[in-house]
Amino acid sequence: MRPGDLVTRKQAGRPILILTAWDALSAALVEEAGAEVVLVGDSLAMVVLGHATTLPVTLAEMIGHTQAVARGLRRPVGQQPLLICDLPFLSYQCGSDQAVAAAGRVLKESGAAAVKLEGGEPETVAVVDRLVRSGIPVMGHLGLTPQSVHQLGYRRQARDPISQERLRRQALDLEAAGCFALVLEHVPDDLAGSLRRQLTIPVIGIGAGDDCDGQVRVTADLLGLTPSQPPFSPPLLAGRELCVDALRGWLQATAQPWPARAADGLPTRPAAPAAPHC
Repeated sequence: MRPGDLVTRKQAGRPILILTAWDALSAALVEEAGAEVVLVGDSLAMVVLGHATTLPVTLAEMIGHTQAVARGLRRPVGQQPLLICDLPFLSYQCGSDQAVAAAGRVLKESGAAAVKLEGGEPETVAVVDRLVRSGIPVMGHLGLTPQSVHQLGYRRQARDPISQERLRRQALDLEAAGCFALVLEHVPDDLAGSLRRQLTIPVIGIGAGDDCDGQVRVTADLLGLTPSQPPFSPPLLAGRELCVDALRGWLQATAQPWPARAADGLPTRPAAPAAPHC
């Protein structure tokens, strides 16, 4: 899978389904489940590293986790999912030169074939243009942009006509700058659907309704592994409870006292049961 293949999928009306991964284990799981696009999102700052926001994760950490994800993919190279890595906060906001250096490191060192960045202000659009002209595929991200949490919070975005028109202009600017796809997070469904029909590049929704060219979700949220999930990503199973119950059962069974030895009264581990005879 290559970045340009997503446009072909949109044209063919084939849904684009994206899951996140953060290490070799999660990569193997989402690949085996059938994901054809894997995103190493900066959400790993919260899911894996325990931060309260995505802001603290560094470029080196993103590259290291993407390397682990790449190692976890088991299909032949030509059949592996498209691997995309988020550019973390302040790796691209300080000018095009720094952005090219950061994104170039991601492609050179991690195994990712593309990067994703947030925002659609003129400065960001200029960065996208420079990256694309440098041969670096870029996925855009508008709406709820977690790297702007201190400015926007985690509430739904583009709720009024003025902000919707601003987001629409930003989406068109990102497409013109060369983005191969656009993530829309936590925006009104009708806005996402309208942009899907207006843009030639795929619109990938997360909390943006079903009228999108594809969907992306944080895998840990879907598996119920995170303490809480956003309203647009309910868990598919009680993952935390299942894991805790299984581990607690093993711990409790293993912690049972051993029977005393008749000779000296000291406890001894019971012998393993004999293997059955064929």
